Order: sequence, then C-alpha cells, then structure tokens
Amino acid sequence: MPPEPIQTERLLLRRFNRRDVGTLHRSVEASLPELQQWLPWARPDYNRGDAAAYIRDSISAWKDDKAYDYSVRWKTEPDRHIGNVSIWALTRIGHIGEIGYWVHSGETGRGVITEACRAMVEVGFTNLHLHKINLRIAAGNTASERVADKLGFTRDGVLREELRLGGRWVDHTIYSLLIHEWRQSPLHHPR
Repeated sequence: MPPEPIQTERLLLRRFNRRDVGTLHRSVEASLPELQQWLPWARPDYNRGDAAAYIRDSISAWKDDKAYDYSVRWKTEPDRHIGNVSIWALTRIGHIGEIGYWVHSGETGRGVITEACRAMVEVGFTNLHLHKINLRIAAGNTASERVADKLGFTRDGVLREELRLGGRWVDHTIYSLLIHEWRQSPLHHPR
C-alpha cells in the first residue's frame, strides 16, 4: 500500500476525500482549454458532478488496491488543489505500472509535475514493488516529454491512434523506467 500523505520538498500529495469536490472542480474548470488538448475527460461541459464522480471512483479504487490518485497541493497552500498524480498497476503478474498526471494551467513551468512524478516513481518501485513504470504521452505534449526526460525515462515507441481527442485520433508515445535504471540514477535516494 502506498504511503499517504506524501511530502516532497515543496508539495503535499494526499488522497482525495469528498470535501475536495469544489477545489478539484475549480482547478479543472480553470485549466480546461489546456487539458482538453491531452485528456479525453476534459470536456467543455465538465461540471461539479464529474468532479464528485471522479473522487468517488478514486476513493473506491484506492480501497480496492487498483489505483492510487493523489491530490497535488503546495505545502504552503494545503487547501488548494493544483493537480493530480496517479499510479496504478497495469499488470500485477508482470509488475508493470503506469503514472498519469495533470497540473493546473496557472502552475505550469514550475516543476510541479516533475516533483510529483518523482514521488510516484519511488512509490511504484518501493511500495508497489513494480519492475517497470510507464508514461503514456500524447503526441505533441512537449511539456510531458520533458518530464519523462528529466526523470530518466526511455522512449520505447509509439502507440498509433491510441486515443480520440477533439474529434481526431492521436498517437501516444510510451516511455518507461526500469527499477535497475532508477536504482542507478541520481533520483534514487536509498533509505
């Protein structure tokens, strides 16, 4: 089971609770134009009910040990949701997981997602005992490609027309990081 909450140098990552509906909704609503480029759930009609459903599903997935969604917040502003970061096992037998994320448009370029994903990589390898962690990045999302590079992920290949976004099929690039690569990287801090 992953730790909760997680504190990084600047961030607080914690499980969602039902009281987070308003702050999640406001954060998504403020970021919709940017999120719609990359995420199929970021629809123009996204509403408070969608935020509530996401949180219900997140709480349920955590209880069922299927996925671990974290609300990302500044330590200095613990009541304000600034993004999500999640990790889940794609296959328990193969010990392969995946990380997904997004950040409030007003917080881009500040290293929030790199810092949050670094924590998720540690959770994946240390707590979930994964062998490999994947990132699936939509074609053209150069900011996410930079996150993958900063964290030492390797570009494995392209999944052609993987997801429908804005009425068109979009390729996704798969990046991966293996546990032995992580252990040898400067990002790994043995306890």
